[in-house]
Amino acid sequence: MTTDVKQSSRERLLEAAATLTYLQGVGVGVEALCKAAGVSKRSMYQLFESKDELLAASLQERAPAAMAPLLPGADQERSPGERIRYVFEQVETQAALPDYRGCPYLAVQVELKDLDHPASRVASRIKQELTEFFRAEAERGGAVDPELLARQLVLVFDGASARAGIRADSLVGLVGPMVDTLLDAAGVR
Repeated sequence: MTTDVKQSSRERLLEAAATLTYLQGVGVGVEALCKAAGVSKRSMYQLFESKDELLAASLQERAPAAMAPLLPGADQERSPGERIRYVFEQVETQAALPDYRGCPYLAVQVELKDLDHPASRVASRIKQELTEFFRAEAERGGAVDPELLARQLVLVFDGASARAGIRADSLVGLVGPMVDTLLDAAGVR
C-alpha cells in the first residue's frame, strides 16, 4: 500500500514558479503563481519575502533536476570530447520536445536584464557551472585554451537552446558539427 505524500505550500509554490516562469516568463503574476500552487497570497508572503525571492529559490532548487539530464554521469567511460558532445546531444533531444522553451536560466537572465536581481544571480551561477564543466573537460582533453573553448561552447549552447526554444531552428545536424569543429580546432581528444 502506497500513500501519496502531500507537498507543502512551499514546495507547491516552488513547483508553480518553475513551471509557469518556464512556460510564460518571469512576468507571470503572483496571483497566477498562488492559484497554480493552491496557496493564498498571504501564505506566499509568509514563506517568501517577494516574488523575486520565490523565483530565485525555485531556480536554485530545480537546478539539479534541470542540469542532471544534460551532463554525463561521472562513472561513464567517455573521453572529454565525448562528454562535451553528450551535452549537445541532450540539448538536441530536449529541443525536439513540444514543450521545450530553451534554457530556463538563460531565459531568466535575458528577461530580467538586471544582473543584481536575485533570480538573475542564481541563473548566472548555474550557467557558470556549465561553463566550468566545459572548461574542466576541455582541460582534461588537452585543449590549447580551455577557458576560450568553454566560453565558445557556452555561446553555442545558449544560441542553440534559444533558437530551438523559440522554434526558429531545428538543432538536428546543426549543433553537432559545430561542436566537433570547435573541439578539433582546440585540439581536444
